[in-house]
Amino acid sequence: MTTSPTLLPQARRRKRSPLPLIAGGGLLAALLGVIVFGNLSKSLEYFVTPTEYKAQPAQYAERTIRLGGLVRNAKFDRGRLNLTFTVTDFGASYPVSYQGAVSDLFKENQGVVVRGAFNSAGVFQANELLVKHSEEYRVPTNQADIKTMLKDTK
Repeated sequence: MTTSPTLLPQARRRKRSPLPLIAGGGLLAALLGVIVFGNLSKSLEYFVTPTEYKAQPAQYAERTIRLGGLVRNAKFDRGRLNLTFTVTDFGASYPVSYQGAVSDLFKENQGVVVRGAFNSAGVFQANELLVKHSEEYRVPTNQADIKTMLKDTK
């Protein structure tokens, strides 16, 4: 008589601890957070008025910022495309230097936002010039309005 081999009971599987996976995922999330938020603060550009800058110049030192206010004492050298003016909010004023083309909308007492940084001499060295303009649009109704509009743009 032949005996049939007896089947052995199935071996128990060893349960793996989820701790290494949880720790690895947490470490990966922390590393990603450091990369994202660590570099985010370096790439932020603050919009400040001259008065805000005057109150906390150390906070904005060696950072690219956007400085906004009104244009005063503008001088433009068309041959060299060199523009110098003062930006003010009537609480503080700072000299601005800009090299490049200037919009026809740029003029005295006009709102302006300049992007750049202060140099060691205290002059704001702008690399971008944004001129604010009125959001009001009126269609000229007669020839006199057209002449007045053309005169104002010169």
